[in-house]
Amino acid sequence: MPSLTAKNMNFLIVDDMDNMRRSVRAMLKLINYGNNFHEAPHGKEAWKMLLKKNHDIDFIICDYNMPYMTGTELLHLVRADKDLRDIPFLMITADANKEVVAEAAEHDVDAYLTKPFVTASLENKINELLDKAMNPDMPTRLLKESRTAEEKGDIKKALTLALAASKVNPNLSRPYRELGRLFIQGKNIPQAIKQFSQAIELNRLDVSSYHFLGQLYLRQGELDKAIDYYSRAMDISPRHSDRAFKFAELLIKKKMPAKAEKVLRLLQRHDPNNQDTLEKIAMLAGSHGLPDLAIKCYKEILKQAPRRLAIHKNLGLALQEKGQHNQATAYLEKAAQKFTDDVELLIALATSYLAMGMLVRADKCAGKALQLDPHHSEAKNILNQC
Repeated sequence: MPSLTAKNMNFLIVDDMDNMRRSVRAMLKLINYGNNFHEAPHGKEAWKMLLKKNHDIDFIICDYNMPYMTGTELLHLVRADKDLRDIPFLMITADANKEVVAEAAEHDVDAYLTKPFVTASLENKINELLDKAMNPDMPTRLLKESRTAEEKGDIKKALTLALAASKVNPNLSRPYRELGRLFIQGKNIPQAIKQFSQAIELNRLDVSSYHFLGQLYLRQGELDKAIDYYSRAMDISPRHSDRAFKFAELLIKKKMPAKAEKVLRLLQRHDPNNQDTLEKIAMLAGSHGLPDLAIKCYKEILKQAPRRLAIHKNLGLALQEKGQHNQATAYLEKAAQKFTDDVELLIALATSYLAMGMLVRADKCAGKALQLDPHHSEAKNILNQC
């Protein structure tokens, strides 16, 4: 990080509340911090700014809970980018509970500030972060050197440096977590498991280590242990969507659909506006005998995007599986306005029409499906019943 003072730094303020962004900016001006100020209403817009090659951002002040992309999602992207990862990141949250702390710590947040806060608190926190950035402690310096060696392909040197960091301060979990990750790259799985286990012994909220252990035991086919560690990670930080889906799939594989549904519903509650997440939940639920959850998610998507006709089709199919043919046909008919040659859709409509005693409509849809696919046995069966 360049040697800058708070007075000549360029700040990026990310918050979905206009008044909060203005308030933070006013506080910074009051203490004469900041040369330029950039603002973004959510993580996606902030990420666009950061990706610009000519961006001049030196410090990020970001809200935790925002639409489109949360603060921790933005933090994850920043930390994963070689050119951006060392930018100091101050997370602002209304409630620094266990879940928030663990989720942000998983992506190496620099510090938190809990709302409401005063100018003096903001000033102190910024000074604290800059002091840490300019004068990192020995474990931090060693881990940065380890990361550089890893990026150059020298895993042996990276391991040596991470091991040195663990010896400087044996009470820190992060060096052991880094050792575990490096041992995975070196294909030494027993050592990786040992290091991650040591990390969670030192820090029961080290959610990344629980997650890695879940992955490793899954890879080894030890499903019970994998489920145990994924479960612990989910208990600490339930918003991690990839983890939640992996965990749900594991539970389904172990024939534990009720627990899988609980995990997916938890994810849906935590990320109710993310259409991609909702659709993925619905697809997984619908294909594993959880139609109620699929229906709920598809309906939530249509509230946000009523013109997504593919979702109308999927919702209609889920309702049909529940035997709710009247509701199903309303969504299927709308989808059929666009997907006129979709055999699956035509058969679904014909099936619901038949169940409702609407034989003429059933005959028409089945007949069209048969024209498109002359060997379709289900279409023939429906026509026979008509």
